[in-house]
Amino acid sequence: MNFAVIFEPQNLALYGTGLLTTLALLFSSLAVGAVLALLCALALTGPWAPLRWVVGAYTYVMRGTPLLIQVYLIYYGLGQLEWIQARWDTVWPWTHFKEPFFCALLAFSLNTAGYTAEMLAGAIRETAAGEIEAAQAYGMSRFKVMLHIVLPSAMRRTLPAYSNEVVMMLQATSLASAVPAMLDVTAAASRIYSDYYLPFEAYLAAAAIYLVASFCLIGFFRFSEGRLLAYLAPRKL
Repeated sequence: MNFAVIFEPQNLALYGTGLLTTLALLFSSLAVGAVLALLCALALTGPWAPLRWVVGAYTYVMRGTPLLIQVYLIYYGLGQLEWIQARWDTVWPWTHFKEPFFCALLAFSLNTAGYTAEMLAGAIRETAAGEIEAAQAYGMSRFKVMLHIVLPSAMRRTLPAYSNEVVMMLQATSLASAVPAMLDVTAAASRIYSDYYLPFEAYLAAAAIYLVASFCLIGFFRFSEGRLLAYLAPRKL
């Protein structure tokens, strides 16, 4: 065991850079995925059957195929097509496909959107009929009922399941190391392993970083659930 190598300044800096990349990828993909998930959830619960089928097929594919395969298909598949490469120097948005971070971000955003959309759509369907009837009795339109009653309630009730999705996405960002030139936490550990031949120490340090980050995220969501879902807690006699 030679953990002293891990605490050398250049190696700590390497892990620090990897952590920043990991967090940037995580929060960016969650932000983009949340917007896509909201649109998909509205489509899944909307009255237009063809749109429901299309979005349902998208979420089925995203949830039914491995994330690593999705990363490979976007980076090595779409990013390597001659039609795209002929345009990726001048034509937007194809100009971004030569950037490893963008390819990883696109894959993670599409993946988390598929999972989150199904969670949110389920919460929308489970909204109490009494809440909707009360809003309609006040004269609210369908749009206002969805905006002011259904969505806020569904988002709060989705929070526990969504917290698990966020933690899983944090751990899944380790797959970004499969994209060349992406220096996340796992890639930093791999580089230290190749430089010093210390696989146990390098990957154990990476695991500790992921563990601390997961602990912080879980703590944040526990606090949020306590504040936003307090009305669902059993009443004390």
